[in-house]
Amino acid sequence: MPAESLFDAPAVAQEPEPATGYLKAVPLDPSKLDVVGRPTPEFPIPAPLSGHGPARIVAMCNQKGGVGKTTTTINLAASLGEYGRRVLLVDFDPQGAASVGVGINPYALELSVYNLLMDRGVGIRDVILSTDIPGLDVVPANIDLSAAEVQLVGEVARESVLARELRPVMDEYDVILIDCQPSLGLLVVNALTAAHGVLIPLGCEFFALRGVALLVETIEKVRDRLNPGLEIDGILPTMYDARTRHSREVVGRVHEAFGDTLLHTVIGRTVKFPDATVAAAPITEFAPNHPGAEAYRQLARELVFRHL
Repeated sequence: MPAESLFDAPAVAQEPEPATGYLKAVPLDPSKLDVVGRPTPEFPIPAPLSGHGPARIVAMCNQKGGVGKTTTTINLAASLGEYGRRVLLVDFDPQGAASVGVGINPYALELSVYNLLMDRGVGIRDVILSTDIPGLDVVPANIDLSAAEVQLVGEVARESVLARELRPVMDEYDVILIDCQPSLGLLVVNALTAAHGVLIPLGCEFFALRGVALLVETIEKVRDRLNPGLEIDGILPTMYDARTRHSREVVGRVHEAFGDTLLHTVIGRTVKFPDATVAAAPITEFAPNHPGAEAYRQLARELVFRHL
């Protein structure tokens, strides 16, 4: 399949259908170009919703670690919450980093996503925890989840366990974000089977770039065999440093290979992200006026404009 066909997004801003309930996009300003030289639409602030659901499930996926996947999950969730969306964050990484990042102690959990997957008497509402972040709930994880990879092998329809467990709360949330572990194992296949779309955070360095083709191949296999409706919602450059030719070349190569699958939004490198992680808060609360916070708000607006 040609790379350009993976994601059929408009290259110019278009007015959403009236039924979506979102504001009209501002016309393109030719003077505003993104990092690969494309005209960038002014993504509008999403209009308030009259109700919630059904949710769009988005898997945050990259088999390479250290690319800003969990940081993106937390800050995108918080930004969508600022725009009035109800968001459920599913921590699907045994490291439990997303849980820690929203203020939950993974060592003090009575129930986690592991119990949701493996214990027949545990339902999704038993596991969901509220957070202090507006609009955001979380299904937490801890190291117990590492055992699920092996134990799921013997389950019937093992690739669809997460999809089945999420179904009862689909109408209560607008977006469900699944923070996947850095691998392409059975847990990630579960996330891709449950998802409507995949967002790929890509660190701006060539080692990260090399793994994208393998990830896209896995996504295509899941689409063919398990989840025909699965889409790639976008590739998000993270840890971008405009001062280095290396970062610019990586983003340029992604655009050459995948076209408009590459999002307009780019997340720059900054020490504020690890500082916010230590504070167990999204950057939108820790440093609300920082360019990193605005970048994640733009990401939320872009994804709403494209898909949500």
